[in-house]
Amino acid sequence: MQTSFKKYISTVSAAVLLSSMLLGAASAAPDAQPADAKQPYRIVALGDSLTVGYEPGKSEKDRPYGFVDRLQEQALLHGRAETVNVGIAGLKSGGLQNFVEAVKKGQAITADEIQPKLPDLRTPQIGVAAPQTKSDLAAADAITITIGGNDMSELLDTAGKLSEAELQTRVEQLFKQYTDSMGVIVADLHELNPDALIVVADQYQPMPEIADRALYPKLEKVAESFTGVIDKMAAGFESQGIHVKVAHVAKEFVGGEGTMTHMIKDRDFHPNQLGYEAMAKEFSEAIWGSYNKLATHEVGTPMGIIVKGKELNTPYKPVIRQNLNFVAIKDIVDSIGATSKWDNKTSSATITYEGHTVVITIGSKTVKVDGKAVPIEAAAFLNKVGNESKTYVPLAALASGLGLDVQYISNLRTVFINP
Repeated sequence: MQTSFKKYISTVSAAVLLSSMLLGAASAAPDAQPADAKQPYRIVALGDSLTVGYEPGKSEKDRPYGFVDRLQEQALLHGRAETVNVGIAGLKSGGLQNFVEAVKKGQAITADEIQPKLPDLRTPQIGVAAPQTKSDLAAADAITITIGGNDMSELLDTAGKLSEAELQTRVEQLFKQYTDSMGVIVADLHELNPDALIVVADQYQPMPEIADRALYPKLEKVAESFTGVIDKMAAGFESQGIHVKVAHVAKEFVGGEGTMTHMIKDRDFHPNQLGYEAMAKEFSEAIWGSYNKLATHEVGTPMGIIVKGKELNTPYKPVIRQNLNFVAIKDIVDSIGATSKWDNKTSSATITYEGHTVVITIGSKTVKVDGKAVPIEAAAFLNKVGNESKTYVPLAALASGLGLDVQYISNLRTVFINP
């Protein structure tokens, strides 16, 4: 598993590190909406391989699709959103403490200074980017954390060999190690950004009951105790004026350990896609109070379009030409509350929205944006649907001309459009 893990993690480094060099997030809850609606809601994700979105057996071409990616989708249902993923595979709570302390100082940190022998090949680059992560965290609206699984994972091998007293003693030691580090981590994050919501996950127990009926109840008891420790910790932070919530992930895995992780097939405790969706649900509910299950649009069918949190249900489906997505102008205009006017003489549509005017002419390789000609990759065309002909335009051209935020989520084959 270690070899395939290192191979996999090296292939995702570009995608994950790139997002950590930008700034990312999710949309706002009703009480956390940005004052300027044009500003994205920002989430920075810290933690271990659960934050990375790791799964065993992925090919070199596969990109992670974990709970953080799904949080970005949920965020876009509320408005503009950006997400930064700074997960480090193999990280323990002490390693996260070392990393966050370096980030707070705005100083680069080596991989071994974070934690010796980490399997994540991106760790040196992430350490060098610590000053950028400081800026990202300072601008974040929400910070998510998954940590502690690697601290507790030894119990999968040792719990069955220890007496009840020995197990209790070891569990208490691990809990203290975790809470001591988390105390420093949360205090540092709060100092960096007093306004950010911090959401910490508890730890699910991955061993299916069928694998070891005697060990299962012991591990479940440890997981329940861990949740209690985190709940108490969060309550303590709240009493100090530090806004901390718990994503109660563990309860979602109880009874479904075999179907929500890779334990049965690969003896790997990481979540599968069902497990990562369950995690996203808990984080989303902690941040926004809700979770919306989104449809995946299969290859060969029209892609989905979600405008201001609502999917367009229209007979004028998007079409693909020259590898570009074209949409019916009227659908987008009506969804965002813009106005449009058709001119038969010039075969052009004029759209006005929030002080912007865009003129789109059938067959033209340019559009006029606020009076200036702007080249586009492909011309608008008339597309016949039933007995009607509708003006179809490249989505990117329409969106950029009107100052909209457009993000395409390849896993869903869906584009999110927000004013």
